[in-house]
Amino acid sequence: MEQFAYPAQITPDEGGGFMVRFRDLPEAITSGQDRADAIEQAADCLQEALAGRLVRRGPIPEASKGRRGDRMIPVAMYLAPKLALFAAMQRAGVNNSELSRRLKVTETVVRRMLDPKHENKAGRIEAALRLLGKEAVVHISDAA
Repeated sequence: MEQFAYPAQITPDEGGGFMVRFRDLPEAITSGQDRADAIEQAADCLQEALAGRLVRRGPIPEASKGRRGDRMIPVAMYLAPKLALFAAMQRAGVNNSELSRRLKVTETVVRRMLDPKHENKAGRIEAALRLLGKEAVVHISDAA
């Protein structure tokens, strides 16, 4: 089971703010004026880093386990299903054309399902995941 929350290290910065880094995504670095702002900036930074990888068709790393002092930052609900679909396609060796054939839709539909800026109906991505032997499960927890 994949988890769509990534551990962030939040450390005090020399300037009085807080620096945020994600060990799983070296390009994802941000900062905030205080701890609350750093967490908010971390969420934005995480979405942008993952969306960038999705657009470039780069590897989407599995989230490592959090370590002591880490803050788990969840992937936004609009992005997590797209990442799950992309990862499932890569593992199965299925490209856009093959998935569109299996779903009986145009390749444009598949490209839109993987486009971070395009809104999709959840059912369509769920159907694609099922074709690849995956199932999406939503887990809700208390906010930290």
